[in-house]
Amino acid sequence: MSNPSNLKYTASHEWVKTEADGTISIGITQHAQELLGDMVFVEAPAVDRHLKAREECAVVESVKAAADVYAPVSGIVTEVNGELDSSPENINNDPYAAWMFKMKPDNAADIDALMDAAAYQAVVDSEEH
Repeated sequence: MSNPSNLKYTASHEWVKTEADGTISIGITQHAQELLGDMVFVEAPAVDRHLKAREECAVVESVKAAADVYAPVSGIVTEVNGELDSSPENINNDPYAAWMFKMKPDNAADIDALMDAAAYQAVVDSEEH
């Protein structure tokens, strides 16, 4: 699966989608879920929590390992995806549809500084060699 070109990416394997209302949705990439394997638990950050860019804010657990999820930019958590509480495997089924949480960024311009799909793919390729 290729990385959708309409998203932004982080070196720590999160994807970021800018929504029409100015919030952003965050999840983990196809590459990350492939490395982790079958998801069994997702712990999202609390709504109204202020996150700093690159702060550990969530955890995904799979049958293989647990991994931290990092805030892509600074901002306030506005919503969490409650469906993942009972169906963490949604991340395996479609990681780009299974968002984990949404944020209102402190500075929308920070999103522009994240990687595009091609730059993220270069990171993935460099890890695989």
